[in-house]
Amino acid sequence: MTDPSGTPRPTGRHPVWLTRNVKVLCGVSFLQDAASELLYPILPIFLTVVLGAPPAAVGAIEGAAEGAASITKVAAGRLADRFNRRPLIGAGYGLAAMGKLLIALATVWPLVLVARVTDRLGKGMRGAPRDALLVEGVPKEQRGRVFGLHRAADTAGAVVGPLMGLVLYEALDHRLRPLFWVAVIPAVASVALVTAVRDPRSGGTSSSSTRSARTPWRSLPRPYWRVLGVLLAFNLVNFPDALLLLRAHDLGLSTAGVVGAYAVYNLVYAALSYPAGALSDRLPRPLVFATGLLCFAIGYLGLGLIHSPWAVFVVLPLYGGFAACTDGVGKAWISTLVPDRQQGTAQGLFQGATGAAVLLAGVWAGLSWGADGHLPLLVSGGIALVLAGVLPVITHARTTAR
Repeated sequence: MTDPSGTPRPTGRHPVWLTRNVKVLCGVSFLQDAASELLYPILPIFLTVVLGAPPAAVGAIEGAAEGAASITKVAAGRLADRFNRRPLIGAGYGLAAMGKLLIALATVWPLVLVARVTDRLGKGMRGAPRDALLVEGVPKEQRGRVFGLHRAADTAGAVVGPLMGLVLYEALDHRLRPLFWVAVIPAVASVALVTAVRDPRSGGTSSSSTRSARTPWRSLPRPYWRVLGVLLAFNLVNFPDALLLLRAHDLGLSTAGVVGAYAVYNLVYAALSYPAGALSDRLPRPLVFATGLLCFAIGYLGLGLIHSPWAVFVVLPLYGGFAACTDGVGKAWISTLVPDRQQGTAQGLFQGATGAAVLLAGVWAGLSWGADGHLPLLVSGGIALVLAGVLPVITHARTTAR
């Protein structure tokens, strides 16, 4: 299946890891992320300026939304090991589309709270089942490519969405509400594309052998818990990107400038995701992940130390290397530590727990933000720099299954 260098040999026209589901789910994620990221940079402005929400409501809405997603990821992962995964994926993307429609209809900010929770419930529901299906039939040594390509497609949507929003924002005389209606279109299209996904399981439930995978979490392998613990510790200093955008605005960037900087960050993220994933199929994954932590440290320390708005366009692209080297690589790493029958449970617990850690990071970072946020940025950047140096050592070769 692979040549001597480790590169998969093609079967017919495509390499063996590039399955139908990988291609379809890449398209689904591209469309959904284009819709989501069209809204993300402008939603705080819409809430405070158009709907009159107090600034505290913005944090409460995002906190409630991310908390709901974290809980749902764990439950969805358990279900993904026992039932047909396509309905779970379709329902997840359907809820996300419904959330965007509710935002477009909102005339008071509490409805946006309902909409964001609905959207994030959808994200939590689809994540683990989708990731389990992505690696269906793919050898462990090729899963970095799978998740790398998926993250590249997903993040390409995060480039197109903000740029499309920026163009429309200028073309529509700085009116925000029409942008939310535009975002509904790719969101609905992503739901329709889920019908092209193929799940090998037939009927409503899995076979009896797969059903036996409903086991306590403590039955997951020890290396999985070791890696999960390390990644949880890191995510306690990895606060939401919305705070980084707030720092960029505080440095003097206009709304258009913030959206532009965010698009550049996502462009770097998208461009590097597949190369990073492919590299993790050849090198120990903790080493690639540690490289991402180094980029994280540069991004956070840089944002904490700079004083000129133009420097944001230097620091944020460097920070894009963090997401490229950790997001897909982390999922590929986790996928190699557990049996295939436990993929959903393992991915759901990993994504839910790390999401909860990011939520906690957002709380402490927000409380210590002060006038300009440089203190939490420097603290997180310093901790990440230390962790980047010790990660390959503390995870040990036994947890670096390739």
